[in-house]
Amino acid sequence: MVPTEDASARKREIEEKLQQEQETLAFIRENLEKSDQLTNGMVSILSSFESRLMQLENAIIPVHKQTENLQRLQDNVDKTLSCMDHVISYYHVAKDTDRIIREGPTGRLDEYLACIAKIQKAVEYFQDNNPDSPELNTVKGRLEKGKELLEAEFRSLLTRYSKPVPPILILDAIGGDEELEAAEDVLLEHLPQAVLHDIICIGGWLVEYGRNQDFMTVYFQIRSSQLDRSIKGLKEHLRKNSATSGALYSPAVQAKRKDTPTKKVPKRPGHDRDPRVRHAAEAPADKLAGPPGRDEALDAEMDAYIHCISAFVKLAQSEYALLCEVIPEHHQKKTFDSLIQEALDNLMLEGDNIVGAARRAILRHDYSAVLTIFPILRHLKINKADFDATLQGTAAGTKNKLPALIASMESIGAKALEEFADSIKNDPDKEYNMPKDGTVHELTSNAILFLQQLLDFHETAGAMLASQESTSTSSSYTSDFNKRLLSTYICKVLGNLQLNLLSKSKVYEDSALSAIFLHNNYNYILKSLEKSELIQLVTVTQRRAESSYRELIEQQIHVYQRSWIKVTEHLTERNLPSFQPGAKLKDKERQVIKDKFKGFNEGLEEICKIQKGWAVPDKEQRNFIRRAQRTVVSDAYAAFLRRCADLPFTKNPDKYRKYRPEEVEEMIDRLFDTSA
Repeated sequence: MVPTEDASARKREIEEKLQQEQETLAFIRENLEKSDQLTNGMVSILSSFESRLMQLENAIIPVHKQTENLQRLQDNVDKTLSCMDHVISYYHVAKDTDRIIREGPTGRLDEYLACIAKIQKAVEYFQDNNPDSPELNTVKGRLEKGKELLEAEFRSLLTRYSKPVPPILILDAIGGDEELEAAEDVLLEHLPQAVLHDIICIGGWLVEYGRNQDFMTVYFQIRSSQLDRSIKGLKEHLRKNSATSGALYSPAVQAKRKDTPTKKVPKRPGHDRDPRVRHAAEAPADKLAGPPGRDEALDAEMDAYIHCISAFVKLAQSEYALLCEVIPEHHQKKTFDSLIQEALDNLMLEGDNIVGAARRAILRHDYSAVLTIFPILRHLKINKADFDATLQGTAAGTKNKLPALIASMESIGAKALEEFADSIKNDPDKEYNMPKDGTVHELTSNAILFLQQLLDFHETAGAMLASQESTSTSSSYTSDFNKRLLSTYICKVLGNLQLNLLSKSKVYEDSALSAIFLHNNYNYILKSLEKSELIQLVTVTQRRAESSYRELIEQQIHVYQRSWIKVTEHLTERNLPSFQPGAKLKDKERQVIKDKFKGFNEGLEEICKIQKGWAVPDKEQRNFIRRAQRTVVSDAYAAFLRRCADLPFTKNPDKYRKYRPEEVEEMIDRLFDTSA
């Protein structure tokens, strides 16, 4: 029975599961049917939406295309209106710009140039599109008027603001001390920056649009005048300062002297002289320098010219820098050449006048005039490199002006040197022109002063002489070559002077005075050579010059000393009687002794009276000559007195023994002393 129940239970269980599965299957079928219904509905809706969308698209696309066409038409209308406005504006340009053009660009250059730009565009439009229209002539006329006013403004700005550079600023710019070369350069501002900006703008417009180069002529004419006025103002300033202060700040003087071997200033002849004869020795120096005040005025003129040379270089460089900002590059050199002509020509003319004055002075045999050329010539040579650099690119005629002036100065200077040497040789022996006291002749002090002043410019003088050497090439003009030439020249002058002095000395009837004259002159020459260091130049070609002069001086002292023989010969043993103590002298023997005393006394008095009025300016030489003569005469006189001390040649010995040896010495010590 049990198995049957199990089978029944199993059957029921299967039937229940089957029932459940059937119910599930029925539920799925029902849902599938609903899903199919929903799908069919969605398909139906989408089909309907697609149909409506196609209808909408078919309706919208024509509208969109029509709108695009309308927008394009609108844009074309706007552009046409804008173009019409632009074209119409050209017809109104003349009217719109009339007031600004008439009033000119002063104070509103940017606005004015903007107006000019509008007018230019109007001219271009009418030329391209309506060349026969009256409006073209109107705007052309307005453009020409605008250009004229720009040119006038250019001239006005330059004229109004171009001022001569103040002399003080020029002096600061040219400096003058080599030690200050590293200092910051002084800025020469010729025009205010705002004005310069306007001038540059106008110049640029006139070149690019105005097709006008006349403004360049205006520019160089105005700036040329200011350059010349600046240099003339400096010259006038220096003249006034020189008149009040007596001194000038000179680049030629203040700069370290490359041309001199020493900083010592040569002394004028007459220094360290005896006051008695100073007037005689210094007279030649005054003669050489000229009338009182002439040399100072001449020095001032020369220093002013030297300043102006330096100022021209500095100002011309500054003008070129300014010009480069205003003038187009390919016109700069030509415009600069024109700009500097007036000032350069005036400088060269003044230089030619200096040469001419020197030439006329040489004709008058006033050779001191050559001394005015040396500082100028030296300064021109020192600055020649700067000159050449400044004038680079200018016409050949412009660049050759300075070398021509230098050559002219060298030629006239060399001529003066040679004629001076000849004048020393040929100076006539005039009795009235000879110093009565035998002091230094004016020819000697003239010559020495001249040579001393050459020392300050020894390189310039040497080169000056070398420039006239036709046998030498320019490559031979070395410093040593020039120095030898100058040494030869100085030795020539000294040789001519020595020959002339020897000739002049023969004018004196007294050989002793002649010897004193030669001694004084030779001694003066030697001392002057040593003090001024001229001896260094002389010994380049004459090594024994110093010893030769010393020998000449000694020779003249010996000649002078022979003049005392006529005094001392009375003191010799000749004709002096021999005697025995206590013996009585014969009348003839007593007379011999009396004559010897008388001859000595009279000779001593006469020679001292005469030679007291002679001069030996050199204190050392004066003392030496006195001392030597005092020793010779005093010793001989003392020996003579001792020899005659016990001789009974007179009852009144004081009548013949007028002087004691000490008194004789005092008399000799008063030789060459007019104050005694």
